[in-house]
Amino acid sequence: MKKLSKLLVLIMACAMVFALAACGGGTTPSEPAASPAASPAASPAESPAESPAESPAESPAASPAEAASYVVGICQLAPHVALDAATQGFKDAIEEALPGQVTFKEGNAAGDSPTCATIVNGFVADKVDLIMANATPALQAAASATGEIPVLGTSVTEYGVALGIDGFTGTVGSNVSGTSDLAPLDEQAAMLQEWFPDAKNVGLVFCSAEANSLYQVNTVQAALEGLGYTCTQYPFSDTNDMASVVQKAAENSDVLYVPTDNTLANNTGVVDNICRPAGVPVIAGEEGICAGCGVATLSIDYYDLGVATGKMAVKILTGEADVSEMPIEYAPQFTKKYNPTICEAFSLTPPDGYVAVG
Repeated sequence: MKKLSKLLVLIMACAMVFALAACGGGTTPSEPAASPAASPAASPAESPAESPAESPAESPAASPAEAASYVVGICQLAPHVALDAATQGFKDAIEEALPGQVTFKEGNAAGDSPTCATIVNGFVADKVDLIMANATPALQAAASATGEIPVLGTSVTEYGVALGIDGFTGTVGSNVSGTSDLAPLDEQAAMLQEWFPDAKNVGLVFCSAEANSLYQVNTVQAALEGLGYTCTQYPFSDTNDMASVVQKAAENSDVLYVPTDNTLANNTGVVDNICRPAGVPVIAGEEGICAGCGVATLSIDYYDLGVATGKMAVKILTGEADVSEMPIEYAPQFTKKYNPTICEAFSLTPPDGYVAVG
């Protein structure tokens, strides 16, 4: 019996050893489920280099929120059709190229030249990135106020005259550039002859405070005198004496020539109320004046001129161009236009090649 008991004990001990070996087989270190290479934290789909937050398409450099922003000051001499169109074209061109990146600060001097200096000095104090000066007095004020901030003029006839540059060659060479609204003045003189070949005396009316108006008048007068007309200049200093000067010019002239002049452009009703009843027609230097008091004009599109100025501004703001190296740009084309209402009042039929002001 003792031998049998010892045998049973031995059999039971062997059974326990085999049972323990079977239980230990599920915890071996080589088990794939416990491998670090297979852990979620190290999977390629979620590695730091390829996480959505840091992908190239969404990097901080490409974020619209961090795109460059600019502040542009606009100083406009007066509210009238031509200058308004130039300002709108300027803004539209910039908005198209730099959508949402530019803040415009606008000031209108309401025809008062000294106010341009006040407006521009405010822009300088605000440290704007660029100043657009719409019309000659605005340009002169901006050029005097700063030699650092880029200044672009528009609706400026002759930059050499406006800035007192002798022998002007087309590039100012400082912080100033822009676009010119200068029309072919000899062609404007020829247009007057086309409409009024039998006229003898031509009165040239302009504001003496606008240097570019005098430049135009002198140039047109030389061309008209070469065509056989007798010319007389009728300058006025401001709106206070404008009506009396226009009245005198109408009394002594067969036809009047009015250049691209901001003061006259802002007061075309005064000119028309004097000249139409007196039977004295007006040839105008630009479309806005023609629409208010003129028979005909050879003019540019001021909106297009503003667009050209805006494209120059974009190049300066983005660093593509240096304002000191940018030559003055000119209108690409000119159009002969007539005023149907005033032509009808004078019983005039426009020559071929003219389109109605609109």
